[in-house]
Amino acid sequence: MNNSNTTVREQARTLETNKVLKNTYILLSMTLLFSASAAFVGYMMNIAVVNPFITLGLYFLALYLTTKNRNNGFGIFWVFFLTGVLGFTLGPILNVYINNLSNGSEIVATSLLMTGSIFLTLSAYVNYTKKDFSFMGGFVTSGIILAFVGSIILLISSMMGYYFPILSLGISGLFAMLMCGLILFQTSSIIHGGETNYVMATVTLYISLYNLFVSLLHILAAFMGNRD
Repeated sequence: MNNSNTTVREQARTLETNKVLKNTYILLSMTLLFSASAAFVGYMMNIAVVNPFITLGLYFLALYLTTKNRNNGFGIFWVFFLTGVLGFTLGPILNVYINNLSNGSEIVATSLLMTGSIFLTLSAYVNYTKKDFSFMGGFVTSGIILAFVGSIILLISSMMGYYFPILSLGISGLFAMLMCGLILFQTSSIIHGGETNYVMATVTLYISLYNLFVSLLHILAAFMGNRD
C-alpha cells in the first residue's frame, strides 16, 4: 500500500514538473518573439541608446510587479511588459553595432546563433541527465550581484569620460558564464520541483538569454568587429 501511494505521488510530481516545464517553454517562446518584435521597432526608429538608468528603473518595476502577480493573470501581462521593455531597449544597442561595424550584421547574427545553441544544449543536457544543479544557486547569485555592481561602476565611469575596455570585456565574459550557470540552475530547479511557477521560471530564463546575447555581442565585437 505504501509503495502504491509513493508511486502515485511520484507520478503526480512528474506530471506537475512536466506541466511547469512545458508552460515555461511555451511562454518563453512567446516572450522571445514579442521581445524580438520590440527590438525591431526600436531598431527601425533609429533612436539613440536609451538611458540605462531609465531602463533599469523600468526593469526592476516590471520585475517587482511580475513577482507580486506571479500567481494570477496579471503576471502574464507584466512578463510581456518586462520582455517588451528589454526588447525595445535592445534595438538601439543593435543599431550601434550594425551602423559602426562593417560586419555588424554578421556579429549580431553570430551572437544570436550562439545564444540559441548554448541554451538548447544546456537545456537538453539537464533534461536528459536529470542532474541537480541546485548547488550552483549561491555561486550564481553572488556572481550576478558582483557583475552587476561592476557594470554600474563602469557605466558611471564612462559617463564621466573614463573608459576601461579590458575590464568591460572581462565583465561581459563573467556575465556570459554566469548566464550559462543560471540556465543550468533554473532548468534543474524546474525538473526537480524547486521552481513550480512557470511565470517566474520564464522571467529567469529570458533574462539569462538576454544577458547572454548582449554579453556575446560585446565580446564578438571586441575581437571580430571591423570598423568602417
